[in-house]
Amino acid sequence: TTLVSNKIDWLGPQEILMTRQFSIGGKSIETNEQGFLLNLDDWSEDFAKELANQDGLDLHVDHWELIWYFREFYAENQVNPTMHTMVTSLGPKNTHFHDQKAYEKHIYRLFPRDPVHELCKLSGLPMPQPDD
Repeated sequence: TTLVSNKIDWLGPQEILMTRQFSIGGKSIETNEQGFLLNLDDWSEDFAKELANQDGLDLHVDHWELIWYFREFYAENQVNPTMHTMVTSLGPKNTHFHDQKAYEKHIYRLFPRDPVHELCKLSGLPMPQPDD
């Protein structure tokens, strides 16, 4: 798995598309400059591992549970889950945490920068809207 290239396409006077191209399992995969897939069908666990590695994340069971939750939620609803949706859906099922706030803190420990943004990217979903 390697980052093959960075590419810039001129789309018009104020439109520039910067892409990154990866080779994963012999397949060429393109993302935007932030790492979001250009073709959602290109997602694989190996792709998620490569992105996580580039972002300095080691993926463990808790990470994968959230990644799979995001993929399933998107498949059923055709929208990305929000932090609120994730915490209210998964928090009560997780017996390690006393309340939703404790579960939310756990999610931020797993994905310190921006959990929803990172989870959408690692799950191969569209970039979330700023309000998500």
